[in-house]
Amino acid sequence: MTTLLASSRKVQFTGKHKEIVASAHFRLMMLLLVFAASFAVIGGRLISLSILEDAKPVRASSPIFVPARGDIVDRNGVPLARTMRGYAIRVVPARVLGDKELLSRQLSAVFPDTSQQEFFEKLSGSRATYLRRRALPSDVRKIHALGEIGIEFPRENERLYPQRDLAAHVLGYVNSDGEGVMGMERVLNEQLQDEFKRSAPAVLSIDSRVQAALESELLTAMTVNDARGAAGIILDVESGEVMALASLPVFDPNKIRKEMMKHQTNEVTQSVFELGSTFKPLTVAAALDAGTVTDLAVRYNAMEPIKVAGFTIKDDHSQGRYLNVPETLVHSSNIVTARLADNLGKAGMEQMIRSLGFDERPHIELVERGHPIWPKSWGRVTNMTVAYGHGIAVTPLHLASAYSALVNGGIWRPATLLKVEPGKEPKGRRVFKAATSARMRQLLRMIVSSGTGRKADAPGYRIGGKTGSAEKPAAGGYNKTSLVSTFAAAFPMDSPRYVVIAMLDEPKGRAETGFQRTAGWTAAPIVRKVVPRVGPMLGVVPDEHRDVDVSELTPLLWKPKE
Repeated sequence: MTTLLASSRKVQFTGKHKEIVASAHFRLMMLLLVFAASFAVIGGRLISLSILEDAKPVRASSPIFVPARGDIVDRNGVPLARTMRGYAIRVVPARVLGDKELLSRQLSAVFPDTSQQEFFEKLSGSRATYLRRRALPSDVRKIHALGEIGIEFPRENERLYPQRDLAAHVLGYVNSDGEGVMGMERVLNEQLQDEFKRSAPAVLSIDSRVQAALESELLTAMTVNDARGAAGIILDVESGEVMALASLPVFDPNKIRKEMMKHQTNEVTQSVFELGSTFKPLTVAAALDAGTVTDLAVRYNAMEPIKVAGFTIKDDHSQGRYLNVPETLVHSSNIVTARLADNLGKAGMEQMIRSLGFDERPHIELVERGHPIWPKSWGRVTNMTVAYGHGIAVTPLHLASAYSALVNGGIWRPATLLKVEPGKEPKGRRVFKAATSARMRQLLRMIVSSGTGRKADAPGYRIGGKTGSAEKPAAGGYNKTSLVSTFAAAFPMDSPRYVVIAMLDEPKGRAETGFQRTAGWTAAPIVRKVVPRVGPMLGVVPDEHRDVDVSELTPLLWKPKE
């Protein structure tokens, strides 16, 4: 009996033990399943974030999403704009645990360009805000070391301009959404954002070395002459490629600030000016083409001002005698140029001006293009004043394209900021006869070697060109104290390859030149300095044993008797 009872109890204990073990096993399995499910959810979320990080737009409290964007390079492959993965530093004020005054002092110590007060206001705000949009890894480490959990370090796509403000008006910039706002960033916006097209960089026509030289010389001249602004362009006369385009003052597309907005106007393509005597060679070319000038030795009366319809046309530096065509350009005579236009007639002058595109916005890819100011009526007086660059306002780019046609054999081509492959140059349209262009190369060279453009001459480069000093329009007439001084040039004149336009807006002159403000004293020296710097970069080397043959024209220049 005792044995049976013991055996019964053993069976009961064994059964309970199995139940306990089974229950524990079930609970353990359920716990493992919960852990597995949790890890699966967390893992899936991490994978989702890692995959979608570059493609999912973030919300209001998150960093601004900037999509991937293709590079922009110069004609030699030098990077001008590129997108990189960088750091930002952001604060969520509600999460800040530390002393905000202490934290603001610590932040200002790392970023001394931002005041402690400004940081404190951001730390005390009601919404998440950036402390720094672009931060160096070393600065990120310093801020991370502060141990503040309310500060975050998101990774973002950044549009960087490695050359800083170089060619800023050409490149433009992007907004916080990664969209091109101006310049070639805007023009190429779709291409730069296209997943397939952006794999290859967009190649511009400009040469960053030439661009730097042009900007440097313009800035020096602008500073020395205390000018309001400066502008310049170097243009390939055969392809229309812009090798350099500069507008000063500049802005840094890496740091777009409200106070810099006023500097974003492109003075080369957007602003229009009366460009004065730089128009005179165009008038002479039109007269040669039309046959109203057949003999360069014929002299025209320049002894007294012309009075027509209550308007007086006079020379700034009157020679007090009759002048032939070469002398007219060498001495920049308004009077004779007006007579040439009068002989040519309204139809001939207007046809030439329109053929050069002076009646429409300049031809180039940029959106920032100014519309010329066209005469309200084209009567006899207007016809005569337009001949020497008054009464019509165009951009410096208009002038550059016109001078290219003037010296390249007579073919006008649109300007471009995209690199043109050899053999794919646009055909353009004929605006001057080839013989006229050849004659104008001689005359332009004479202006530099013997006339108002002497200060533009650079030994061995055979520069030709024309000065232009125009008073700015003002209420009731012109402001005699505000000049736009321009020099339009080409080199080498025996086989022209490049046009150079240099312009100063309201130069004050220098003490050593008696505060002369005209182009011969202010703009021409820019060309003299720029050409020797950029010539070798562009494949033009100086040769003092070569020059334009002007032997048939030299005897036409009057020389006083000894």
